[in-house]
Amino acid sequence: MISIDWNKVLHQLEYDKNNPLLFNNGFFVYFLVVFMVFYYLFRKNYKHRAVVLSLFSLYFFYKASGTFVWIVIVSAFFNYGISNLIYKAKTKGWKAFHLFWSIIFNLVLLFYFKYTDFFIQVLNNVSQFKIDPLHILLPIGISFFTFENLSYTIDIYRGEIKPEKGIVNYVLFLSFFPKLVMGPIVRAKDFIPQLKQDYFVSSHDFSKGFYLIITGLIKKLIISDYISVNLVNYVFDGPHLHNGLECLVALYGYAIVIYCDFSGYSDVAIGISKWMGITIPPNFMSPYQSKSVSEFWRRWHISLSSWLRDYLYIAMGGNRKGTFRTNVNLFLTMLIGGFWHGASWNFIIWGALHGIGLGVNKFWNALFGKMKVFPKWISNTFYGLITFHFVCFCWIFFKASSFETALQFLHQIGYQFTFDGGVEFVENYKIVLVMIAIGYAIHLIPDSVPEKIIEKQKNFPLIYFVVLLLSFIALYSFFKSAEPVMPIYLQF
Repeated sequence: MISIDWNKVLHQLEYDKNNPLLFNNGFFVYFLVVFMVFYYLFRKNYKHRAVVLSLFSLYFFYKASGTFVWIVIVSAFFNYGISNLIYKAKTKGWKAFHLFWSIIFNLVLLFYFKYTDFFIQVLNNVSQFKIDPLHILLPIGISFFTFENLSYTIDIYRGEIKPEKGIVNYVLFLSFFPKLVMGPIVRAKDFIPQLKQDYFVSSHDFSKGFYLIITGLIKKLIISDYISVNLVNYVFDGPHLHNGLECLVALYGYAIVIYCDFSGYSDVAIGISKWMGITIPPNFMSPYQSKSVSEFWRRWHISLSSWLRDYLYIAMGGNRKGTFRTNVNLFLTMLIGGFWHGASWNFIIWGALHGIGLGVNKFWNALFGKMKVFPKWISNTFYGLITFHFVCFCWIFFKASSFETALQFLHQIGYQFTFDGGVEFVENYKIVLVMIAIGYAIHLIPDSVPEKIIEKQKNFPLIYFVVLLLSFIALYSFFKSAEPVMPIYLQF
């Protein structure tokens, strides 16, 4: 007779700060299976589906972040209530008044958890007063659902949507577990209407969801994690211990690490959503194929860049007030975008560099945009390499733990570059180098190829998907690191 230790079962169901629930957590497999069973049982009634999905989403957030789940709930109820006040207000002034308090509430919540210790440190550095840091823990995903709350109330203020009547749908919009922790940032006007549609998952949807989940996990759990653990992390932790060649390879490695990490997680979120009959737009479109900084931001973290464009850049005047003001608006937008990523001067520098890059990009296009001196493929290759290396240069400040570490990293590349020991380096890191090459090869696959695979495999029998899944598990078990590697964007 099999005996069940219910204490252990209950312990597994509780939040564990040392083992938060994420897509790379073994418990997630059980969570997803149980959820899909319940979701399918209630598939015919969208209200029942919404309740089931909301409860599972809130539980997911509890397992990922503990009691911080109450922040999502309180935030949802507040923004749900104030959005109705904005909509019902009779005058523009009252609408603006309610919107003002919506913005204040959301930003104060974000600033308290994310930036309080940063500003305490700044104050300590510039004044004689010394305040002890509060060491406030950052709720997972707060940056993402804050932007979703703001887009919702702003869209209602602009008259683009009407407020949602059911609180459950709004809670679900905010807490939807595939995207809650690390995005993509979705908008209510795109998401909520899908909740009310009849549940339908075509063979193409299932095939695409499976493809995105498997390839996303490969990018995150195998390629990104392996390169991080075996090269990138310890080179960036002590760049002075490595020569310029090793630092440069680690930089190229980090470029593919952050792409595979974040795009992989986004792909899994989009793939799981597909299985629920919900479509979330792609968040990455081969960004390192970009031939300009502007194009890079149309391909990288699309949900964030489009949010910054629609609710910040355009609100500041966009390109409607002359060239100088346009460049100022671009710079400020990217500066704020950098600060959104984290309470660190390095993120601010990273954002400022991209703001300058966008300005230079516009200036260059104005002067030489219509000139065609070289064949198109030569120009595209040249601009592509320039853009890629500019982005990599900026990644140094994004990854480095401090400004001094970033400068040391640059010093090693600029003044300590040598091929001495290059043969030994290749021999010692040959698997890492192969992983980096595979990462870039995946990135360079034309968009038409995945669609052809998705279209073909939709007609394959179930055994095909089972074998593919088991093959991935075997591959993952071979490359799995001793300690789980937390997703990079988890800190934002």
